[in-house]
Amino acid sequence: MSEPKHLTLPITGMTCANCVATVERGLKKQTGVQDAVVNLSSERATVIFDPALVDLSAITARIERAGYGIATGEAELIIKRLSDANDAARLEKALLQLEGVLEAQVALATEKARVRYIPTIVSQAELRKTVAQAGFEALELGGDADDAEAQARAAEIAHQKRMLITGLIFALPLFLFSMARDFGLFGMWAHADWIHWMMLAFATPVQFYVGAQYYTGAIKALRNGAANMDVLIALGSTAAYLYSLPIVFGWLEGHVYLETSAVIITLVRLGKLLEARAKGGASEAIKKLLGLRAKTAQVIRDGVEIEVPVDEVRVGDDVLVRPGEKIPVDGVVIEGRSTVDESMLTGESLPVEKGPGDPVTGATLNKQGLLKFEATKVGRETALAQIIRLVEEAQGSKAPIQQLADRISAVFVPIVIGIAVLTFLGWFFLGPALPENAELNGFTRALINMVAVLVIACPCAMGLATPTAVMVGTGRGAELGILLKNGEALERAGHISVVVLDKTGTITKGQPAVTDIVTDQLPEDELLRLAASVEKGSEHPLGEAIWAEATTRGLELFEIAGFKAEAGRGVNAEANGHMVSVGNSRMMEERGYPLNDLLPEVERLQAEAKTAMLVAIDGAVRGIIAVADTLKEGSAEAITDLRRMGLHVAMITGDNHKTAEAIARQAGIDRVLAEVLPEGKTTEIKQLQTPPTGAKTAPVVAMVGDGVNDAPALAQADVGIAIGTGTDVAIAAAPITLMSGDLRGVVRAIALSRKTLRTIKQNLFWAFFYNIILIPAAALGLLNPMLAAGAMAFSSVFVVTNSLRLKKAEIA
Repeated sequence: MSEPKHLTLPITGMTCANCVATVERGLKKQTGVQDAVVNLSSERATVIFDPALVDLSAITARIERAGYGIATGEAELIIKRLSDANDAARLEKALLQLEGVLEAQVALATEKARVRYIPTIVSQAELRKTVAQAGFEALELGGDADDAEAQARAAEIAHQKRMLITGLIFALPLFLFSMARDFGLFGMWAHADWIHWMMLAFATPVQFYVGAQYYTGAIKALRNGAANMDVLIALGSTAAYLYSLPIVFGWLEGHVYLETSAVIITLVRLGKLLEARAKGGASEAIKKLLGLRAKTAQVIRDGVEIEVPVDEVRVGDDVLVRPGEKIPVDGVVIEGRSTVDESMLTGESLPVEKGPGDPVTGATLNKQGLLKFEATKVGRETALAQIIRLVEEAQGSKAPIQQLADRISAVFVPIVIGIAVLTFLGWFFLGPALPENAELNGFTRALINMVAVLVIACPCAMGLATPTAVMVGTGRGAELGILLKNGEALERAGHISVVVLDKTGTITKGQPAVTDIVTDQLPEDELLRLAASVEKGSEHPLGEAIWAEATTRGLELFEIAGFKAEAGRGVNAEANGHMVSVGNSRMMEERGYPLNDLLPEVERLQAEAKTAMLVAIDGAVRGIIAVADTLKEGSAEAITDLRRMGLHVAMITGDNHKTAEAIARQAGIDRVLAEVLPEGKTTEIKQLQTPPTGAKTAPVVAMVGDGVNDAPALAQADVGIAIGTGTDVAIAAAPITLMSGDLRGVVRAIALSRKTLRTIKQNLFWAFFYNIILIPAAALGLLNPMLAAGAMAFSSVFVVTNSLRLKKAEIA
């Protein structure tokens, strides 16, 4: 089996949770598709498939066969250097081979290429690159690559708006006239037979033009063996419309309900328009992130400074950024010094100083000096592009809490239709007798109550309850510098009860410095010189501190041989003819090296929160090099806030107990897991995850770390939180990443998760409460069908609007 591929497809035409289930079911039936997740709020499908068994065209065909569409963009490229029909055919073939391109037409006469593509798979920059690789030049581009999907969504909203206006033009006069007639505000002429024909003329365009979407949607759903909201609307409105026809034709006496069918369809259209606009607000985070990008860049090529579109910057280009300009792509500074505002990505307000050798990130703002840097990551490889991809994937994922709503939605519509049928039969055969002068007969009364049941039921609210909250929550997280990989991480973080913090680089700055050197008669510089020579090959922060101290003192280091690092213990090597070992007391004890008279000094240094590195020369401990790491700004405040939130906080470290406890006292931590080897961190996390005696549920444990040796523990924890300043390995292992190294981001991440989870529960409560209360009310004859349609239309709007409150919620 070949390597699975991931695709994200923008879907159009989905109206409720049943539509989601239909698309998912259809995709999963396709040979080669391993998994498919469809999100109603973001209107996207994430598909994992085997490219050896199925391709993009088969996947899109499966979606279209289910009755839904794919949002596409169109680009018009003006092509230069086309010489003949063969060139046009070759370029057309090259464009069609690009994944995500659905259609490509190249016209030699007009020197234009028209391309229809899927914007979530391929960008216009990639189209231009393909043209260049084929040997041609794209001088001009029609349309905006970033807005292709947004334009498709905007077109859908515009269509909903046109349909609503059309519906209002016909339904509003019809409704007002009908109400006035029923209240006797008009004379007997209002009951003439021709009036019924006039009402039919107003109702018919609404029923079959404005409401056409519900008929086509219902037919497609039923053809796929499913039933969705469209089926309920089509059944309810059609029942009222068809019932009225025999009365209009003069075959029966009675009251027409043409205004009921017209108002039902128009109100549902209104609700869908408001819902679509609200959902657009839920996806604003992505638009904001896209808006951060610079449009152009000043690059130096062949010794000349030129301005190019940011998509044309290449890896290795020298890029100039002046004060007040955005940094266009990721890179490393080669000349100049400045401060850079990185708040748009990290949430940190203080500018960061940059100089030669420092990394810079695309979309951040250069504040003061001129910077010249080498581009290292461009296009989809930049940090901003990766953040956008992560946010999109998170917004398209499903939280576990959504499973209940999905299961209910799958059977919801058939159950409602069953209740509607029972309502009709109950009122028709068992309903109380009507007064002799009643305007209604038994059949009409049963029909009206059945229609009310059909149109009050709302699977949309259930389908939108979770994804809209996840969408807004993950977007808000991105604004705060918190990247959540999926909805599951967002939900789990809301249940955290224990937070385990790695010490070095998480609680502390991770930049230790030498504070004390203690020797037994050996000159201080000689001890430091030997230790630094051995530590020169180490990547551990403590070793780097010793090496840095020797460099600062201007000591010339020895060449070493036989270097060996022992994880969690130390390093040893041969230097200047001596066997030198630098490590902790565990290392010395295991080797049987006596501490001589240095033990009291070790204990003193450890009590001062300093790490005592023992230096053994030729089998005897000859001195101590003490290294201290200071707390990060905000660490103590963050730990206080975590405890205030009711969380248990623990610190895990390889340091000895005395040093660890001294740091813990400074930070305000009361539980310390010290002298834990890298491989032991996972075991400690497992022990914390064990339910206490008598407890029914296990604690939800979060691990916060930044190093390579934290990756297994981050993966073992229920929620792994990686510090963004740490290693790529740690970040890859964690479902939550903090873009800055500030520990207060952990507080914000948990607070955001809790608020999002609370919003999801509110939405689900409303969706279930609404249906549980109002469906029986409609069945009991307590709801007019038009009021029922209005309530149904606004129930999903309420759910989306409630989720949007997260955008302005105060996050600790």
